Amino acid sequence: MALAAGATQTIVTLDLEGVLVPEIWIAIAEATGIKELRRTTRDEPDYDVLMRGRLKVLTAHGLTMSAIQDVIATLSPLVGAREFLDELRSVTQVVILSDTFEQFGRPLMRHLGMPTLVCHRLVVENDRIIDYELRLDDQKRKAVEAFRALNYRVIAAGDSYNDTAMLGAADHGFFFNAPDNVKREFPQFPALDTYGDLLTRIGGVL
Repeated sequence: MALAAGATQTIVTLDLEGVLVPEIWIAIAEATGIKELRRTTRDEPDYDVLMRGRLKVLTAHGLTMSAIQDVIATLSPLVGAREFLDELRSVTQVVILSDTFEQFGRPLMRHLGMPTLVCHRLVVENDRIIDYELRLDDQKRKAVEAFRALNYRVIAAGDSYNDTAMLGAADHGFFFNAPDNVKREFPQFPALDTYGDLLTRIGGVL
């Protein structure tokens, strides 16, 4: 569906994993056989608990940053994601707000036409991931609030527990391809499953 640009300034904020690209940690789990790494923000609402668990697993298995980057190099955007993003960016500004890390997300941005990515950073020493640094605590919500303070109307879409604050802070928030457990807990957000439907809903509020 073709979108029409609105009269007021609008910005769309999107989650990355599960919305535009595959879940990176699940891909790592599948490539390495480490089942514990399949747990994501779709399962665990406490991001620090999730990441501390991941760091312990990486250390226990001796998994290096290089090995992880080799897995990420094999990933491509979800089917239709690039076309969806191109269509959306032709009529409005788009920012990707993600709880991934620069070292993970940067290679994937090339596949998506280099959109703006706001995310966190891993602390790496001697090819080992030893810690992580948040850009800002609760960065997705705070970024949306900052855009609104700049007099932007914000439309947001995500798929996980860690997106709900962003969706709630936006003028319009949508789940995209979210699991049933997340949709059940947050029924206030319309749940969509195709890029065409998401474009239509965004176009309806631009």
